[in-house]
Amino acid sequence: MLEEMALLQVEKTTSGREYKVKDMSQADFGRLEIELAEVEMPGLMSCRAEFVPSQPFKGAHISGSLHMTIQTAVLIETLTALSGEVRWCSCNIFSTQDHTAAAIARDSAAVFAWKGETLQEYWWGTERCLDWGPEGGPDLIVDDGGDATLVIHEGVKAEEFEKMGKLLDPSSTDNAEFQIVLGLIRDGLKVDSRRYRKMKERLVGVSEETTTGVKRLY
Repeated sequence: MLEEMALLQVEKTTSGREYKVKDMSQADFGRLEIELAEVEMPGLMSCRAEFVPSQPFKGAHISGSLHMTIQTAVLIETLTALSGEVRWCSCNIFSTQDHTAAAIARDSAAVFAWKGETLQEYWWGTERCLDWGPEGGPDLIVDDGGDATLVIHEGVKAEEFEKMGKLLDPSSTDNAEFQIVLGLIRDGLKVDSRRYRKMKERLVGVSEETTTGVKRLY
């Protein structure tokens, strides 16, 4: 697992935007599909027309964990049109449309998603979408299934344990996927011992897509 994670490196566009997608050469195709989808999503397009002048998301950090599809791309570009800064990952290892991810990464927002991710890659992408550097994390999370929100909750819990002298131990659970999550949190705390408390302190709220995710939040 450690060898696999070591191979994952964030890339950057010429403008400095971070991303990790399958194939940036598909971006033009993705852009054509996004333009078609805009015609089919008049609600979001009306939001742009109404709220672009007031720029309500100016300065806001928005992290998203939602299927990286053409329709999601229209949502992302609505958020950026209203002046939000966006970092995005997929909530599913198989649902990403790679041409869409490429177009958004090139043109609009930081994206960490590709079709057919391993579980290690999936959780790495979730961590990257929450990573806003020293500024403390997102103001808003657009979540589907609660995974991005779960990382922050578990991270804060781990930091509280460390304050009491108890180190996070991924082997403390026999759930293989949760071991991955705890391993990523542990590695993050080696860089910044208040990493997740900073996120918690900045975070205003979460929008959750599914009943399953709401149940997990409770």
